[in-house]
Amino acid sequence: MDKQLNPLALSAENLVTLLQKAGYRAMTLELLQEDIDGGVPVNADGTISLVKYMAWLIREVNGNGDNESSQTAAE
Repeated sequence: MDKQLNPLALSAENLVTLLQKAGYRAMTLELLQEDIDGGVPVNADGTISLVKYMAWLIREVNGNGDNESSQTAAE
């Protein structure tokens, strides 16, 4: 992991390492890729904002990012 990190532009590897060191021991590059495939915003250069990722996770946990929940509520 780099000595100085920009939390708004982390490589996938650095983000996974940071989250693991913060206590999310089960975090892997594969899980992060699944989240990216599920809609996590990625910067144009391929880096990921920790802030945007955490906001995305909160929306997912609260059901605000789930298209099925949105469709069910609209019906």
